Amino acid sequence: MMETIICCRCGIRFDVSKTWKAARLNDKATFYCPNGDAQHFTESELDRVRRERDRLKQQIAERDDSIARARQRADAAERSASARKGVITRLKRRAAAGVCPCCNRTFENLLRHMSSQHPTFAAEEVK
Repeated sequence: MMETIICCRCGIRFDVSKTWKAARLNDKATFYCPNGDAQHFTESELDRVRRERDRLKQQIAERDDSIARARQRADAAERSASARKGVITRLKRRAAAGVCPCCNRTFENLLRHMSSQHPTFAAEEVK
């Protein structure tokens, strides 16, 4: 079986056997067209497939790293939200028991104490 090759210098078409072409693709040896122009194959099909495989492996590794970073960010956000929820719950319980969140003293009427002694304190500050 024959395959057609086109010379990269003069453009002439010439036929070679498939086994000969496969050997030149693998050994990358110099060969000549019928007009005497020297040429060689720079990359075999196997080389192209290996390069593509390596590129795909790199992309997979990058995506795996990206997924791991996203999971770490999500875990950190979840831990942060849980910690904030705990602080809020603790403050609510202390306020319900009449403990001032600013000076840690206990008062029967916490609302009156907060408005008179800590007027700048706002519930929005506790997040």
